[in-house]
Amino acid sequence: MNMDLPTEPDVNLLPHDGVVHYHPAVFSPSEAEKFFEKLTQDVPWQHDEVKMFGKTIVTARKVAWFGDAGLDYTYSGKTKSPLPWTSLLLELKKLTEEKAKDQFNSCLLNLYHDGSEGMGWHRDNESSIVKNSPIACLSFGAQRRFHFKHRVTKERITLELQPGSLLLMTGETQTHWMHTLPKSTRITTPRISLTFRQMKER
Repeated sequence: MNMDLPTEPDVNLLPHDGVVHYHPAVFSPSEAEKFFEKLTQDVPWQHDEVKMFGKTIVTARKVAWFGDAGLDYTYSGKTKSPLPWTSLLLELKKLTEEKAKDQFNSCLLNLYHDGSEGMGWHRDNESSIVKNSPIACLSFGAQRRFHFKHRVTKERITLELQPGSLLLMTGETQTHWMHTLPKSTRITTPRISLTFRQMKER
């Protein structure tokens, strides 16, 4: 079952077992373009490394991990130590916290160069993340399609992540729903995502 739902910020896009709100225009087009350019230039991007079947794979997608001191993040068999917050990221974090009405202590940034790069089905449910804490995703650059899939019923929710938008996942979303950023040959320009999280402190 696939559903394309309305994107009013107050509407929960999930029919059950979680809460997802989508704010399509947190930034104006000119503001979104400005932040995209700054992030492209200022972030020390590095190719991601993941462990699959005992082998280390270097991805075409680039990433950066920022956060409070000591908030290491382990996923796909690799551990990242956080870079210190920049003034730009603190500005974006403050705005995100105001929209989410919650606090975040870390941020994973992804740079997808074009539609040949994406993210497979997964949940952000690593043990280092505070269980059922909100996860907020800002999008800049190319518009990309995004899917949710319920782990049991296989229901699907589809939306388009516009540049300058905010996707907020809360409640038990990461327990019951998987999500993916599929590849697309139609996308020829880059996208940057900032995923703000609440990591467990040591």
